[in-house]
Amino acid sequence: MQQGTQLLEDAAIAVPRLTAEVLLAHAMHVERVYLYAHREQELKEVEWLHYGRYLHERLQGKPTQYITRRQEFYGREFRVTPDVLIPRPETEHVVAVALAAAAGAGRLLDVGTGSGALAVTLQLETGGELWATDISPAAVGVAADNARRLGARVALVVCDVMEAIAADTMDLVVSNPPYVPLTERQGLQREVRDWEPHVALFAGQTGFELYDRIAADAARVLRPGGWLVMELGFGSLAHVSALLDGWRDVRTEPDLAGIPRVIAARRR
Repeated sequence: MQQGTQLLEDAAIAVPRLTAEVLLAHAMHVERVYLYAHREQELKEVEWLHYGRYLHERLQGKPTQYITRRQEFYGREFRVTPDVLIPRPETEHVVAVALAAAAGAGRLLDVGTGSGALAVTLQLETGGELWATDISPAAVGVAADNARRLGARVALVVCDVMEAIAADTMDLVVSNPPYVPLTERQGLQREVRDWEPHVALFAGQTGFELYDRIAADAARVLRPGGWLVMELGFGSLAHVSALLDGWRDVRTEPDLAGIPRVIAARRR
């Protein structure tokens, strides 16, 4: 563990100690606490080999979650692959706002589901009828696997945004859409820029293109009085608020840093 920590620290990898612990535990197929309860245990040769490979991958910039193929979200463990965006803790704010808006909602839609983190969580928390879309067949496969493994009933559809969804059929639409402008690509961390799927990150030159489409189509798909809940990218509040001019009960929710993170509104 000390050797791995030093290697990662020398390469300026974030949280080197924690990363070394996670990768070593993954190589040994144990939980992190096991490492401290069995300090005297000698590594098997195969565990050394796996640990060395994982460290090498992390040093090349591969995110830890893609190495271990798992990420916790809202208290549940989700499988993740390079076909899907790694779920962020900030997106749990979307869940909180959606749950508050979902009282009495019978049919919910997650647009751009990726790993299925939002769809699976909302289905398990509400017991409602959950639909989810994604333009990537590979991402839909990951979401389907997570739904099966966690016992969630989610109907998955491969389509662009919500083109395959009929009008006036949903009580709640949620989305964590791509919102990074292509012009900011080079400024991203290499773990994000070089490893996470670009289709889930970038939204044209301005970063607003997907917001424009989702807001327009949500007005078609939602039943009267239905809610639209979206995660906000940095600096997107003014543009997205303008898109929702004419909607009812528009409100925003900040994250723990006080930055506007979620916007919600009801269809008239």
